[in-house]
Amino acid sequence: QVQLVESGGGLVQAGGSLRLSCVASGRTFSSYVMGWFRQAPGKEREFVAAISGLTHYSGSVKGRFTISRDNAKNTVYLQMNVLKPEDTAVYYCAAKYWPADQDASRYLYWGQGTQVTVSS
Repeated sequence: QVQLVESGGGLVQAGGSLRLSCVASGRTFSSYVMGWFRQAPGKEREFVAAISGLTHYSGSVKGRFTISRDNAKNTVYLQMNVLKPEDTAVYYCAAKYWPADQDASRYLYWGQGTQVTVSS
């Protein structure tokens, strides 16, 4: 069992930046693919980014967001730059076994989510 706790969300103006963090419990963090997903009101949950040995991004965030991980701290990060109002959503951290995947249904563990609101 893995527990995930996100933090770092908040309200930011368009063009600004935020860094989300997700801390995982357990001693096998490095064996998991870690992903970030988001869900806006009235919309389905969508893939944002994932990290295994490589990084993967959705087209809508590529070049603006950066996913990284620190296995010594059991933490995965999502650095979000040049934020847009359409990035407003609840952001979720998730974990699965290899390989990396954009399908949310294949992730085993989920955090509770952190709200990101981008004002225009």
